[in-house]
Amino acid sequence: MVDITLKKNTLREATAQAIIKVSKKETIQAIEQKKVPKGDVFEMSRAAGLLGVKKTPEILPDCHPIPIEYTGFEYEINGLEITVLCTIKTIYKTGVEVEAMHGASIVALNLYDMLKPIDKGVEIYHIKLVTKKGGKSDVYKVKSDVNAAVIVCSDSISKGSKEDFAGKAIMDALKKWEVSSINYEIIPDEIDSIQEQLKKQHQSKRNLIIFTGGTGLSPRDQTPEALAPFLDKKIPGMEEAIRNFGQDRTPYAMLSRSVAGMYGDSLILALPGSTQGAIESMHALFPAALHLFDILKGAQHKK
Repeated sequence: MVDITLKKNTLREATAQAIIKVSKKETIQAIEQKKVPKGDVFEMSRAAGLLGVKKTPEILPDCHPIPIEYTGFEYEINGLEITVLCTIKTIYKTGVEVEAMHGASIVALNLYDMLKPIDKGVEIYHIKLVTKKGGKSDVYKVKSDVNAAVIVCSDSISKGSKEDFAGKAIMDALKKWEVSSINYEIIPDEIDSIQEQLKKQHQSKRNLIIFTGGTGLSPRDQTPEALAPFLDKKIPGMEEAIRNFGQDRTPYAMLSRSVAGMYGDSLILALPGSTQGAIESMHALFPAALHLFDILKGAQHKK
C-alpha cells in the first residue's frame, strides 16, 4: 500500500456512475411496478451496493481500509436506460473514488442478476468516476507571489560540525507546493542572531519566513522568545495544527513550542529542528497555509 502517514484527514467525496440498459419497455414497467420476480430491484441493489462499498479493500489489494461515513445511491430512468449514481463521503487521509466506482458496479451487477430472468438483453456500460472532492484535487493554488526564507537555528550546524537536513527538507516541501523563491540561511541559536535575521528577511520583502530549530525546552532553545516581540498577531490555529499533527505520530510533540504569527504582512513560523518534526510540521500546515497570502490581498476564504 502507498504510505499515507504524512497525509492529513480531510473531507473526501466521490460520485461514480454505472448505466444499465434493458432491451424492452416491459422490463422498466416491471421495475417501476415492483413486479420483478426476485423482489424490489432498487432496494435489493442498494443493499448489495452498500456491502460492495464496505468490502472494497478486501477485493482490491492496494485500497486502504477506510471509515466510510456516508454512502448514497440514486437511480434515474431514461427510456430503456437506468443510471446509477453512488456517492461516498469520509473524513480521512485518502480518497473514495474506487469505493464509489465499486459501489456503482455492484449495484449494476445486482440489477443485471435480478432482471435477467425477464430480460436476456440487459447490458452494463459507462462505469466511471463523475466527480471527486478533497485531497490533491482540492490543493489550493496561491495566486499571490510568495517569497520565502528558511533560517536554520543551530549552534552545531552554524559551526560546520553537523549537517543540516531539516532546513533542506523544508525547502523541498516549499518547492513541491510551487514556492520557488527561497532564501536559505544558517545561524547560531542566539536571540540576537534570530532577531537580526528576522528583520533582515522582513526588510528584503520575504513574506514567508520559516525558522527551524530552537523550539524545544533545552536552555539553548530560544527561538520563540526571540520572535515574540515582533509578532503583531499570533495564529493559534496553526500552532495547534502542528502539535495535533505531531501528537498523532509521537507523544513528544506536546513538548514542542512551535510558533506561528504575522510580522506586518509576513508569515513567521518557528518549527522544530529535527528533520522529522520539520517535515511533519510542513505537512500539517501546507498547502492550505498558502491561502493566507491571498487573504491578505483581499481574497475571500475558499469554500
